[in-house]
Amino acid sequence: MKVEIVGIPLDLGAGRRGVDMGPTALRIANIRERLQAIGCEVVDAGDISVHLPEVRTVVNPKLKYLPEIAAATQALSDAVRAIVGQGSFPLVLGGDHSIAIGTVAGVSAALREQERSLGMIWIDAHGDMNTAETTPSGNIHGMPFAVCLGKGAPELTGIGGDFQKIQPENAVLIGARSLDEKERTLIRESGISVYTMEAIDRQGISKVMDEALNTTLKNVDAIHVSLDMDALDPQFAQGVGTPVRGGLTYREAHAVLEFIAASGKLCSLEVVEVNPVLDIRNETAEIVVDLVLSALGKRIL
Repeated sequence: MKVEIVGIPLDLGAGRRGVDMGPTALRIANIRERLQAIGCEVVDAGDISVHLPEVRTVVNPKLKYLPEIAAATQALSDAVRAIVGQGSFPLVLGGDHSIAIGTVAGVSAALREQERSLGMIWIDAHGDMNTAETTPSGNIHGMPFAVCLGKGAPELTGIGGDFQKIQPENAVLIGARSLDEKERTLIRESGISVYTMEAIDRQGISKVMDEALNTTLKNVDAIHVSLDMDALDPQFAQGVGTPVRGGLTYREAHAVLEFIAASGKLCSLEVVEVNPVLDIRNETAEIVVDLVLSALGKRIL
């Protein structure tokens, strides 16, 4: 597999600083070298340039740093589109979850040109389904799932082209346990498949993944995975932007990615919300690398 790494040190979409250092933390955890060790051909394309908030002003408190985020995610979309177009696998290192707007736009645009359908698995404690009308914070990292479904500010939904990037029947949310009040309504009305932590507790991760892959995503040609590290319980991944108790265990997270790898449909992956400021000895970044290796085919035996 030819893997191209792209970092995007963006934390403008979040309410807490620090996730802009996520790409550096993952490189310190030797993500490139460990991918090469399992047989991947890896190119590190460096980072997308991002303007820092200290020199910017919030124009719209319901869409904080919209122009800067739109510019950064458009640049990311262009980079990812080129990577997929040349037959490589984009591995995007965030940054807050607003970067998914650019990653998904780029992958979707490239596959659209190839007349291939794209499904998406969103692994997250949060729904990320807010819009300017529902957001309690104005932080755009709480909106990218909605944007991928064509809902939200035109400056964001139009990135990568004026078309809906993901169809709701081809989208799955796994690990949700912290949803805003108005966001719940949007999620129920959206048509996506949702597996909350309660569902995982009741059904088990194997049944959830069987259902997600063999029912919801059975007929898509390729799958994009958006992995927010706050999907894991904070006892396993402490260094994240917005930790929420009661999440996936270390093994459950691996199982999710192992099932996806076994499907043979994974075409792109992004990892977001790693915050080294809140971490201990870069342990969360180390766990990310373990999970990425599982997604790209590493097995115990």
